[in-house]
Amino acid sequence: MADAGLADAVAAIAEEAGALALRHWRTDFPRWEKGPNDPVSQVDLDVNALLHARLSALLPDAGWLSEETADNADRLACGRVWVVDPIDGTRDFIRGRDGWAVSVALVEHGRVTIGILDAPARNDVWQAVLGHGATRNGAAIHVGDRRVFSGSRVPSDGLPKADRDLVAVAKPNSIALRIAMVAADEADLVATLRWGYEWDVAAAALIAAEAGATVTDAFGAPLAFNTPRAQAFGVLATAPGIHAAAVERLSERARTLSV
Repeated sequence: MADAGLADAVAAIAEEAGALALRHWRTDFPRWEKGPNDPVSQVDLDVNALLHARLSALLPDAGWLSEETADNADRLACGRVWVVDPIDGTRDFIRGRDGWAVSVALVEHGRVTIGILDAPARNDVWQAVLGHGATRNGAAIHVGDRRVFSGSRVPSDGLPKADRDLVAVAKPNSIALRIAMVAADEADLVATLRWGYEWDVAAAALIAAEAGATVTDAFGAPLAFNTPRAQAFGVLATAPGIHAAAVERLSERARTLSV
């Protein structure tokens, strides 16, 4: 099981990766589209290479799952696996906005045991170790105690009509940072209703859970990691008192979309 010493070593590697990304932020660097509405940059690839080298040296037996590396089924036989998004929030990174972070998680036998988010453009480092709580810049963080769904704070650029009973707050492009906002009581609810990849949420899911949030897939089922598809249908991170109401709202939305 992971410990604080290992987490600190991972945080130091994530900090190095964040510093590399920050040196290129708001400069001219190659970028292109991997697919429709799916941007990537040379910086993503350079950060990925740094993380792979450093983390593989730290735990040579661990498998590897990253957004910017072709997947290899060999990871499924590994007891420990690094789950990495070199730059989560690439759109904000490319646009010169600060809503991006380096996301590193260690998964052991399907559970995230270390989660690190390094957001150098915001001067924020989030860290969690399974069973030991979560911190932001070294200070303990805790989810809010909201119990009424209406009025819940949601990171959003604009709420749809069906969610006008909620309150929009500033939304970074990084889904990991949005989940971390719930962990730090800057938001009450983050939800997606689409297939997403493990590397987007692994580190943040542990940070939020260790801060006291309830974190599941879109329909309230536990998240699993190092799965064959490396995907889950949606993610839902909330203050515990509104989780059931959030699941109900998402279920209603899913039924509407399927009609």
